[in-house]
Amino acid sequence: SIKKHGTDYDGVDITIYSSANYQIYYCPQFELQVKCTSQRNVIRSQGLVWQMDARPFRKITNKKRFIPAYLAVLVIPGDPEAWLEQDQEKLLTRSRMYWQEAVLLGEIGDDAGSKTVHLPHANLFDVHQLRRIMKSLGDGGDG
Repeated sequence: SIKKHGTDYDGVDITIYSSANYQIYYCPQFELQVKCTSQRNVIRSQGLVWQMDARPFRKITNKKRFIPAYLAVLVIPGDPEAWLEQDQEKLLTRSRMYWQEAVLLGEIGDDAGSKTVHLPHANLFDVHQLRRIMKSLGDGGDG
């Protein structure tokens, strides 16, 4: 399930949680900062490269966070007509979203205005990855 935040004071847009019972925890959750772009130059050979402003970067990477935070970048086609295709059989989106645990985004200098972060191709946000994150959190891991 998803809980939407009215504001992103804490550097996140939504909280994703599971009502499942895992090995250690019931109802694990994580917070997600979501960005969206139609720029193709952000996708490189090693993954997605994103320039993140210092303020939200510091918030999601804060080592005192109680609920784990993640960054996700949704890459969409430049033409809005190409975003979705729907018929009686399916709803198809021509987008993909990459993610990374905030704790793995690195650090930023005190006087820096932004930070370039890397989201690997292997971190394609899909059903399998979401289930893996939830299981890891529910079993007591970091995600």
